[in-house]
Amino acid sequence: MRTSMADVEHSLKGIDFPKSKNEIVSYAQQHGANNEIVSDLQSLPDRTYNNAADVAHEFSGKRFSGESR
Repeated sequence: MRTSMADVEHSLKGIDFPKSKNEIVSYAQQHGANNEIVSDLQSLPDRTYNNAADVAHEFSGKRFSGESR
């Protein structure tokens, strides 16, 4: 049960940055992200994200820390 970064990127397609974590989660929910993606986004640090690369960096650290990809 792992969400891929591609799934997250798809859920956030068209989002304008900067956004807070809560704004990112809300955007994903409003654009049809499944519960697993929303849950993964909710686990990100509570901060402002300036671009998709910021989200990807935090997401990768949370989901793939210690795992081989």
